[in-house]
Amino acid sequence: MFDIELKPNSLSVYFENAGYSAEIINGKKRFRLFSSVENEYNSILKGVGLRDLSSSGIVEFHGKDVLDFLHRITSNSLKDLPKGMLAHTIFTTEKGRIIDAATILNFEDHQLLLCSDENKEKVVSWIRKYIITDDVNLNYGSDNYVFIEMLGPQAHSFLMLVCGNAVNDIKLNEFKTIRAEGLIFILAKLKAANGNEKFWILADAANGIELTKFMIEHVGPFDFNLIGDDAYKLYKISSLIPSAPGELNDQYNPHEAGILDFVSFTKGCYIGQEVIARLDTYDKVQKYLRKINFDKQVNADEKYFLYDENSNEAGTITSIAFLPRLNKSIALAYIKRAFAAEGQILTAKNESGNTAKVTVENNIKNK
Repeated sequence: MFDIELKPNSLSVYFENAGYSAEIINGKKRFRLFSSVENEYNSILKGVGLRDLSSSGIVEFHGKDVLDFLHRITSNSLKDLPKGMLAHTIFTTEKGRIIDAATILNFEDHQLLLCSDENKEKVVSWIRKYIITDDVNLNYGSDNYVFIEMLGPQAHSFLMLVCGNAVNDIKLNEFKTIRAEGLIFILAKLKAANGNEKFWILADAANGIELTKFMIEHVGPFDFNLIGDDAYKLYKISSLIPSAPGELNDQYNPHEAGILDFVSFTKGCYIGQEVIARLDTYDKVQKYLRKINFDKQVNADEKYFLYDENSNEAGTITSIAFLPRLNKSIALAYIKRAFAAEGQILTAKNESGNTAKVTVENNIKNK
């Protein structure tokens, strides 16, 4: 067994040395703010933001059976994934419930799996459970990488200042090795929730820190900000992006979470396939992930449940954030099918008995 306990990643140490304050949340060091929620959120919507994902689960695979093995135990088609391409997939239980969503990068001679920090131990244990005779070897790799996400409508243009035309040469869901400004790193192009491009950068500690310093020092005319947890939480709720631990866990399935883009319905068997296919075929999905709007500000750390006008349970709120522009809170919630229509008004009640009115906003993103 390898050690899956994280050490402080190099980029977080760099940020602290640069004067940014981290908080210990659930035993882990987190940067909630670098400037202000408003500035950081505005950069995501209108400019370019740099987000440190280095604490994510990063698993290195070696062996001739890796892609075939992952193809058999996850939801998407992976066995023919070309070199230099990435694919999103989901680890599900035998009952079709979510263990975690993950991304696979195929380097041909090895593969990287990127998953959430919160669910990484479950993912690793699940993978090991099913390795029997396959030529699959894995090592936990988070300590070896700086992992950065660049998002916002200016991300492409901003990275052209760093990488030149190499940014234009990368196709969607492709990654390439970039050499620029004396640095070397992996650059991947993906689609963000609003349809814009976003980018992932993977590098060793030295190159990752120097690249981050270079970008901070060469902002130019761009609306650039480092993105902390609070601003990203606001963005992910506004954009209806499920994430661990609130929305991606074994209480819910891919239909309910709205991540069927990560599921192949033609590739054949995988763990949980029968349940997921049956839900699709017979239209048996019981609840849906929805964005909801509160009528006031509420405590984001409280657990809220949803009820209709007759006090029937309607759903569970999974993530809450404050939207300064409206001076109200917004949230993601899994809502029972009968109450999930746009415009539905429900009552949110926490464990202390405090209540608030909420309105369901059906699949509307990037407000």
